[in-house]
Amino acid sequence: MEQQQKEKAVIVGVNLNDRPDFAYSMEELRSLAAACGVEVVGELSQNAHRVTPSHYVGTGKIKELAELAEATGAQTVIFNDELSPSQIRNLEADLERKVIDRTILILDIFAERAQTREAQLQVEVAKLQYMLPRLVGLRESLGRQGGGAGLRNRGAGETKLELDRRRIEERISALEDELEKLVARRQVQRKQRHKTGVPVVCLVGYTNAGKSSLMNALIGKFHPGSNKQVFAQDMLFATLETSVRSIDLPDRKTFLLTDTVGFVSQLPHHLIKAFRSTLEEVSEADLLVHVVDCSNPEYERQIEVTEETLKELKASGIPTLYAFNKADLTEETYPRTEEDRIYLSVRENRGIDELISMIKGRIFGDYVHCEVLIPYDQGRVTSYFNEHARVMATEYEENGTRLRLECKSADFEKYRDAFAEARVIED
Repeated sequence: MEQQQKEKAVIVGVNLNDRPDFAYSMEELRSLAAACGVEVVGELSQNAHRVTPSHYVGTGKIKELAELAEATGAQTVIFNDELSPSQIRNLEADLERKVIDRTILILDIFAERAQTREAQLQVEVAKLQYMLPRLVGLRESLGRQGGGAGLRNRGAGETKLELDRRRIEERISALEDELEKLVARRQVQRKQRHKTGVPVVCLVGYTNAGKSSLMNALIGKFHPGSNKQVFAQDMLFATLETSVRSIDLPDRKTFLLTDTVGFVSQLPHHLIKAFRSTLEEVSEADLLVHVVDCSNPEYERQIEVTEETLKELKASGIPTLYAFNKADLTEETYPRTEEDRIYLSVRENRGIDELISMIKGRIFGDYVHCEVLIPYDQGRVTSYFNEHARVMATEYEENGTRLRLECKSADFEKYRDAFAEARVIED
């Protein structure tokens, strides 16, 4: 562990056509490196209209970069974009340092965080697909460094790089087969959940915006003392597994809450592809709660990145609420609601009630207030509504049980024939 913390790196980026988010993207690269236990000791950037095809940066910058790496004692150079196989080879030859890009950095963090078998398989598939065209460059890097494909040497790294292309392709194929079985199982579970008609609310957003903390706050409110809490920590990509929890409200309404993997700008396409099955939960949700860290000066850019990723997952048309979290770290007044947005603080547990009200208003629109008279010989129907609806008043009359209640309109229609009397109460 000590060795990993001491690894030093220089980060490099090309600012193409004055990208407005370039400084933030370099800052984020620092955070990604730190998440891998790497100390960034230097930074180099270049303004350009296009990247240099052979080396990513111009020849003048290569010399400057070599000197900076030498002066700072950096063993690794990390580039802010995905490099081509030839760029990796050329850069390593000229810099005589290990060269990695933003993609492999993110893949390394995912590999470190993956806990479930499915997440581990997904990360390994993404990593192998990334490595396949880069075998030559990576093998040279391996020979010089004695490490893995990225910053971490996980033991299996060396063996993987010694495999020839065909065997890597066979490995990918075997992993995908195993993944397919896990995916099929989850699809069955999802179909079963869908049949129950319970609405699904999905938490989405940038990595470290507070999705898992919000999930835990809701679980703590409605299921105190349960062991349903999910892992939440102030770190990038703390959540890689999709967690689904049932939230049972006091008024007998229930919805399923899903926590998802956080997004990040330039999330590697290999990862989106590998995690597509996990992210399918998002595209089948009834409502998205887009959690935003409004204390981050770049939160608008993070909203854009999340929305672009949702579009890629074909989930951009789903009704969405925006939960502006960490409002306690800003000048914003909170808790405060405005149309489809709410300012709240999960840490201070303020704004949770208001968020629940907003969620209920969006997903329980198909409920009706009604008054029904159920004959005594239809006792099972009375029991059903006592269990599945919010009963506000019960009276026992000569011809049966009179209930004033709020229930799903589908339930009202389903049992209409069993009622001796029934009327919908207009709000």
